Amino acid sequence: MARNKTQNLPDLSALLTPKNSLMLAVERAVLRGQDWAYASVPIAEQIAARLAGVITLDLVKSGQRLLEKDISEVLHVSRAPVREAMRILERDRLVEFQARRGAIVTAPDENELRDIFRVRSVLYVTMLEQVARESPAEFEALLTEHMPKLAKAAEESVDAYAVESFLLNFNTVDLCRNRLLVDVLHSISLRTLRYVRLGFVASPQSVRTSLKVWRALQKAAIKRDNELLLSLAASRLDDARDAAIRAIAATPADSRRARAPKAAQPDVVAASTKRVAPRVLRTVES
Repeated sequence: MARNKTQNLPDLSALLTPKNSLMLAVERAVLRGQDWAYASVPIAEQIAARLAGVITLDLVKSGQRLLEKDISEVLHVSRAPVREAMRILERDRLVEFQARRGAIVTAPDENELRDIFRVRSVLYVTMLEQVARESPAEFEALLTEHMPKLAKAAEESVDAYAVESFLLNFNTVDLCRNRLLVDVLHSISLRTLRYVRLGFVASPQSVRTSLKVWRALQKAAIKRDNELLLSLAASRLDDARDAAIRAIAATPADSRRARAPKAAQPDVVAASTKRVAPRVLRTVES
């Protein structure tokens, strides 16, 4: 018998689609920068990365239920690692657990967005100041490597740009020698990516603005003008926040009724489901 549609269940066949670059970026965020090729990743984290990818891509919608039984059947795994994966998604505030309903995909929330970007802005600028002071040549080389990719991505699609911007930020953070700063910025990178992509999708013109700021930032780095560098970085973060806020405000109220995650500070100090899963769970297409 078909399930009652009021259960609001997603089409989990998205979990079996080939991974694209955005999903790979999401996986990197879930794994806090670990590389599939060099780490023996627990099955639960692989499942969490897959689920986080389809949520960030909006292939699974806010308010939909994620049932352990359905996910385990699609991916051909036991329910125990699926249950653990749900807790990882709860950690990253992509799902929340509700009485008698189980795991529900959270809706983007303006209060959480503001909290995340407030924390991120302070930490990111602090990180960048340290990188610019201690590793200016490495940072300049990183920008030289990534800027052509960023410009090309801006011509391709919003998602392509979101990925390249994410990777450039992620790699910039990795230049920092303060590992506490690195760990905290990595820990909020998935939520940041979800909101930044939301803003780009709602306002595609913001991609051009972002690219323009990145180019100005590169020139400042080459000139070793750290004051301008930090000012441009703060401006870029504010622009991304504001675009995401506008996107949430433009979302119909009905779409936001799925309970959003409770506003809190981040922790700082889709193929047929009968197909065989692509061995997520051994190598995850490493």
